[in-house]
Amino acid sequence: MTEAAIEIKGVTKSFRGKAVLDGVDLTVRKGEIYAFLGRNGAGKTTTIQMLLGLLDRDGGEVRVLGLDPKKDAIEIRRRVGYMAEDQTMYGWMKVSEISSFLEPFYPTWNRDLVRKYETQFELDPNQKIKNLSKGQNARLALLLALAHEPELVILDDPTLGLDPIMRKELMRDVIDHLQGAGVTVFFSSHLLYEIEPIADRVAILDGGVIVREETTDALREDVKRFILSESHFTGLPPFEGTLDIKRSENQAAVTVENQKGFTGLLKEHQVSFDRVDLNLDEIFEAYVIGRKEAGSHVPIPSLERVA
Repeated sequence: MTEAAIEIKGVTKSFRGKAVLDGVDLTVRKGEIYAFLGRNGAGKTTTIQMLLGLLDRDGGEVRVLGLDPKKDAIEIRRRVGYMAEDQTMYGWMKVSEISSFLEPFYPTWNRDLVRKYETQFELDPNQKIKNLSKGQNARLALLLALAHEPELVILDDPTLGLDPIMRKELMRDVIDHLQGAGVTVFFSSHLLYEIEPIADRVAILDGGVIVREETTDALREDVKRFILSESHFTGLPPFEGTLDIKRSENQAAVTVENQKGFTGLLKEHQVSFDRVDLNLDEIFEAYVIGRKEAGSHVPIPSLERVA
């Protein structure tokens, strides 16, 4: 394996005979924000626990900052910042006390940085954790994940349980304090619209494997939805990149990868169509719950007409 922030190759993991991860491969380059996408129960948290050395893999290879989590878990945790979904902390402690409690575990703990984040995140050092709001609690968790100046930050659904305003504020903090610093970020979330503006690259986990890994821009360029007449669609030969088909009496809405190839097929058969850009949420849906047979048609606004 070549050096990278995270490398996973052929990783498998089963629980009670059921495969959760079945030959997962992915690479996170240093300095990028990497979105790890999958439905609840798809194995995202299982993967993250392996990266931190909290869970053993059944097979395959894992490297985090060049280290094996099985052998070097303590060193990895010193160099990685981790923010878990719905993270809980000692409620009886004050904000300043939990910072002092964690400091001895991290040789690179930066007190000046802690004070800076306390100010920027509007956290009172003398306030008890149990009295913090959900938004403040999330900001404190982010502060603790960043205070030792990690090379890699792993965020596991960090906005879970927050209201929309709190989520936007936390994401702003993530952008300001991670992207600007050039820190590598491995980001798992079920709220894809939050990830889309900041992710450099995404991986979609489904059925225990990575079904697509691509830069965000390239993925949006490659995956499109086409609206055409049902009769014309029925007359087309099968297209290998088809992800999802929704039909009505008169129209077919077809989502494909390799949209350039599908466009060429339609033009070859002189079929008129609308081509629709998709957001990351719609692309994710096409990969994980797309249907290739008849289904209900939902009207979709046309963005580009091609004849």
